[in-house]
Amino acid sequence: MGCISLSAVPTGPQKKVALAAERTTTSQQDDLPKCLLETTAMTYLPISLFFPVYKDEATVEIMVEKALKFLQGLGVEHEIIIVDDASPDRSGAIADHLAACHPCIRVIHHSQNLGYGAAVRSGLAACQFEYICLTDGDDQYEIADFAKLLKLQDYYDLIITFRYKKIYSSTRMFVSWVYNKLLRFMFRTPFRDVSTGLRMVRRSILNDIELDATSPFIGAELAIKAMLRGYRVGEVGIQTFPRTFGRGSSTSTRNILATMIDMWRIYREIFSDKYELPVGRRRT
Repeated sequence: MGCISLSAVPTGPQKKVALAAERTTTSQQDDLPKCLLETTAMTYLPISLFFPVYKDEATVEIMVEKALKFLQGLGVEHEIIIVDDASPDRSGAIADHLAACHPCIRVIHHSQNLGYGAAVRSGLAACQFEYICLTDGDDQYEIADFAKLLKLQDYYDLIITFRYKKIYSSTRMFVSWVYNKLLRFMFRTPFRDVSTGLRMVRRSILNDIELDATSPFIGAELAIKAMLRGYRVGEVGIQTFPRTFGRGSSTSTRNILATMIDMWRIYREIFSDKYELPVGRRRT
């Protein structure tokens, strides 16, 4: 398998040019989504983009191609991190091949399957730039939608998304509806769709938030703890797209049970008499 045919990633002083419009030719701009063309008029700090993979061999290369096109279109220094959560297929090998072709790509391999939340935590820990864009590796979310989130970079510390148009089975949509209803009730949150797998977070706030979930609850944990810490959490509407291979595992019995365990454990942590107490104060 050869390297994907994209232009080389900018290196050296060229990375420091602030505006993508100064770097992107007219023909390149014609190929970019409208939301990205609008975004290129803005100035950005370097960006880390990462996604975990597990049984995603059919989409790893697609995800990287889209990520490179998006980031190079912005014209900022960037990195792409792929977390292979001990995938039993060729996801990890494909990711390694792409990393060999593109210096901006790094791959993290788990020696055993640790779960979606653990993969997200590994990716967050590996990111070196202030703005972190994270999504899933199955191409059900559109990477170009990060342009919408970047428009709000100066107003929020964490931007999550809600799916205003979903293409899922009735069972999955019902599970998602119950899950979000339960989270709003248990944690007193206003979020419409906290489980959506496309987010952007400032790296600096992660130093102030301890994440523990190993399940898909990690997204809710990040949003809830950021909110309780006083950070600005925004929401942006997006669409989702059909999975073109295999079956997703987010609503598997294993993941649902793991999510319920993490939810209950973190609920007890947050609503305990010791969580985030001011210095010198006690509840009991």
